Amino acid sequence: MPTVLQVVRSVIAPITRTRLFRAIGPLLLPPAERLVSALTGGRVQLSGLLVPSLVLHTTGAKSGEPRDTHLMYTPDGRGRAIVAGTTFAQERHPGWTYNLIAHPDASITVRGRRMHVRATRIPDDERDAAWARIEAQWPGYRGYERDSGRVVRLFRLQPVAGPHDASM
Repeated sequence: MPTVLQVVRSVIAPITRTRLFRAIGPLLLPPAERLVSALTGGRVQLSGLLVPSLVLHTTGAKSGEPRDTHLMYTPDGRGRAIVAGTTFAQERHPGWTYNLIAHPDASITVRGRRMHVRATRIPDDERDAAWARIEAQWPGYRGYERDSGRVVRLFRLQPVAGPHDASM
């Protein structure tokens, strides 16, 4: 029997694939995520009410400056997170994917807990399995890839010991 969360996801997921949502989502959701995060000290993410969510902390590929991005993630069943650079089905890859390619050592914050990760691209022969896992969580999510006209970059985020972890 489906859970309440699964039913809610199945109702909301099709809305997120509409042209209207794709037009306003990139404008409204990032500031709303930042506001909720600021109000809760990073313990709550707006998107986290529906799906597992994290804040990805990267180093800018060109600028070298710190960058934070709120993302949905899918647990891979082995303690790692899968993230997809869908960007609401836009034609261009999101900036955070360039950052991870240039600087794969990053960190994430999940439910207020920060941890170091190493990002690796998911190889072509594992993409279908990764997409199946993602779509089990958020039905139809791969539609963003089809509609964007590009191959969405998928990354696996593996927790690693960081420089300050021993003192934590």
